[in-house]
Order: sequence, then C-alpha cells, then structure tokens
Amino acid sequence: MEEQFLAIQDQSVVIAALAYGIIFLVLLTTGLLLFFHYSRRKIIQKELEKIGLKLTHQKQILKATISTQEEERRRIAQDLHDAISARLNVVSLTANLMLEDEDLNKEQHESIEHILGVTTTTLESSRKIAHDLLPPILDKFGLKVALEELFEDFTKSTRLQIIYDIDDIKLSSKTNELHVFRIAQELINNATRHGEATSMNIQLAKNKHGFIVTCKDNGKGFDVDQVTKNSGIGLQNIKSRASILECNLHIESTINEGSTFIIQSKHHE
Repeated sequence: MEEQFLAIQDQSVVIAALAYGIIFLVLLTTGLLLFFHYSRRKIIQKELEKIGLKLTHQKQILKATISTQEEERRRIAQDLHDAISARLNVVSLTANLMLEDEDLNKEQHESIEHILGVTTTTLESSRKIAHDLLPPILDKFGLKVALEELFEDFTKSTRLQIIYDIDDIKLSSKTNELHVFRIAQELINNATRHGEATSMNIQLAKNKHGFIVTCKDNGKGFDVDQVTKNSGIGLQNIKSRASILECNLHIESTINEGSTFIIQSKHHE
C-alpha cells in the first residue's frame, strides 16, 4: 500500500511538473508573441512616420516648385505688359499719326496700314498671353467669375463649346483658388490639344468636405493606365495641384468615347 501511495504521489508530482511546464511554455510563448507583435507594430509605426515625413517633404518641394512657376508666370506677364505692350502701343500711335500725313502715296498708306494691323494683332496676342499667365480678374472678382471668363474666351476663340455650372465657392486662400483655375485651364488644353474635343461639360460644386470639380469631354479618349504611368506635363501639373489642394483625382476614359476627370476634396476623419 505504501509503495502504491508513493507511486501515485510521484505520478502527481510529475503531472504537476508537466502542468507547470506547459503553463510556463504557454506564458513564454504568449510573451514572445506579444513582444514580437508590439515590436513589429513599433517598427511599422516608425516606418509610417518616415513615409509621412518623406511625403511632407515631397509636398513642400511640390509647393515650392509650383510657387516658383507662378512667380515666373507673374514676371513674364509683367514684362509683356510693361515692355512689349507699351512699345507696341507707341508703334501703333506712331502709325496712326503717319496715316494722317496727306503727302503719303497709296503704296505708303497701305504699308503703314499693314504695320498698324500687325501691331494691333500682336498687341492683342500679348495681352491675351499676359492674361492667361496671370488672370487679374481672379484677384479682383474671385474664382467663379474668373472661370466663367476663361470658359467664354475658349468658346469664342476655338471650336470648343463649354457648358458649365459653377458654384461660388470660397477657398482658404487666393493661392488655392489659383490652383483650381490652373487645373481648369489644363483640363481644357488637354481636351483640345490631345483629345481633339469639340464639347465639354464642367461643373464646380460645394460638398461637405470642400468642393468637387467634374469635367467631361467628347474627345478621342485614351488608355488611363498607360497615360497615368507615363503622364505628360499637363496631367502631372493637374496631379500636383490636386495633391496640394488635398484632393483625390479620378480619371475615366474610353477610346473614341471621351474622358471624365473628377477632382474632389478628401474626407478627413
């Protein structure tokens, strides 16, 4: 009986030892899993912080680049106005005075009229270029009026017909309004130059997160994947400005069926 009791006791000790061993291994395994989980979480967090810093840095570079571009546009527009336009006005005035000379023969009169015509056309072209580079109406009357004038100018000077519906939205700065204006310019240029569109429908509307721009054209369309991978300067410019405005850019296009661009303010939690 005593031997039996000792055997049972030894067996109980072994079972208890095994149980404690198993519990220890479970706790050790759980501890290691938790350690690796939190270590990995920390590593991922650090990587995300690095990516965030990198994206912030890239965004700052993007803003600086576009700011430099706009400053260069402003300088060229000012030069066109102050130098070229001013001198062309002098030429135009001089030509008009010469036409008043009664001693001019027919050939001389026609030559001066030709000079006057070329000067007037060049003066109008330089003013239009300056206006496109730096739209003064944007500062004076706001985004809605500036866009409406832009669309009407394109409709008058090209075969493109633009149907539009523009809300009078207020953005946080004139710089952001200029970004939206440049996006609209680029969309129209791309539709006419590359898409050969004859009709466009453009809408700018408020939404609960900010605004949404929808632009549809009847152009020849393109392969979205191909163009997105190898985007030209125009599309890259749209992407860059959309990024600065914290907007999502969505593109739909079908060959021979036109394209749709949607620029929409991101939802921030």
